[in-house]
Amino acid sequence: MSFSRRTALAALAFTTALGFSAHALAQNAEKPKLTLGVGGKQLLYYLPLTVAEKKGFFKDEGLDVEINDFGGGAKSLQALVGGSVDVVTGAYEHTIRMQAKGQDIRAVIELGRFPAITIAVRKDLADKVKTAADFKGLKIGVTAPGSSTALTAQYAMVKAGLKATDAPIIGVGAGASAVAAIKQKQVDLISHLDPVTSKLEADGDVVALIDTRTEAGTKALFGGANPAAVLYLKNDFAEKNPVTTQKLVNALMKSLKWLETAKPEDVADLVPAEYHLGDKPLYLRAVKNSQESYSRTGISTPDAMKSMYDSLKLLDPELATSNVDLSKTFIDTFAKKAGAGS
Repeated sequence: MSFSRRTALAALAFTTALGFSAHALAQNAEKPKLTLGVGGKQLLYYLPLTVAEKKGFFKDEGLDVEINDFGGGAKSLQALVGGSVDVVTGAYEHTIRMQAKGQDIRAVIELGRFPAITIAVRKDLADKVKTAADFKGLKIGVTAPGSSTALTAQYAMVKAGLKATDAPIIGVGAGASAVAAIKQKQVDLISHLDPVTSKLEADGDVVALIDTRTEAGTKALFGGANPAAVLYLKNDFAEKNPVTTQKLVNALMKSLKWLETAKPEDVADLVPAEYHLGDKPLYLRAVKNSQESYSRTGISTPDAMKSMYDSLKLLDPELATSNVDLSKTFIDTFAKKAGAGS
């Protein structure tokens, strides 16, 4: 009797151990070492990424994430399509554009719920340039042509009755080079993000005309909320690497939760000092200005996705007659699971 009981207990212990090891095995990332592309990492638009990196959230998930920083979002998209990066933190709109071209690229977590882009004019031109209708022929500085900063400026022009080609779009980069472009009068307008925008405002170099850092400003331009930064990838990557994808989303969800209660001082102390653009008090103001823009749930709403698609249809003749299934631009199951577990 005792033998059979011992045997049963041993068998139970063995199967329990098997269960635990199977569970542990299931939690191992299929691709623990991967490459992530981003277009201008020091911008507050991508702050959740820097938080995940510096707080060790990726490492906590067992991931070794190498971050490749490109000059703008269009370049990181090219890197994903070309296969030199596995995933990208970039603008949601790229998923719509790629779906329209038959490329199955999808977002898996929303990082920003407002674009947080400001369009500002050089102060010496402010008396002549009051609205987007006045942009014709002026040089507009953006992170990189084809990026969300460029598309927002072009959308503002089209909405004001101009053509998207009525003003030259000039890539000025994401940090100090963007500030210099205005100060040295290389461009007349700048469509950009914090901390660049706040730096130029504080120095008295620009006057803001359009500001999508807030819900009100976003609605004024787009008529509704617009998903901004997301983590996006090729759908087959998510299908082949579901645990890796979940771990990436888990890490970024932790960043969003941390940002909900973080003080601007906490953020400034966490990021590399060069992100302050030589002015820490200004960086603190920029963080405060941007805090409203970060996603609360990690999930874009259907209305917000439609608002972005409608904007792109108005702007881009190639998309005007397209019929993109927006449900294929965003896989929300990973963010839902990460939210439930946080």
